[in-house]
Amino acid sequence: MTPGNAILEAEVSLVSTHGIWILLSEGEYFLPSDQFPWFGTSPVAAVLNVQRLSEDHLYWPDLDVDLSVSSILDPARFPLVARTSPTGLARE
Repeated sequence: MTPGNAILEAEVSLVSTHGIWILLSEGEYFLPSDQFPWFGTSPVAAVLNVQRLSEDHLYWPDLDVDLSVSSILDPARFPLVARTSPTGLARE
């Protein structure tokens, strides 16, 4: 690694029934289960396995969940909208 290159890291520091805490270089943030429902029923090991692919891209490979860091810093700008497909299955 060349000196001066930033290392992008993310770490889930706590998992509870209420949500998860994630540590980023910007600080530690709480992702409540009602706003980030993908983690609520997932195995803890899968929730802990997070990758920061770029400055604004978090990825949970075991869950196939992608999140923008911006959506964590300002969730009001990114409302969760679920729609039902003609087959009755939920989709985003």
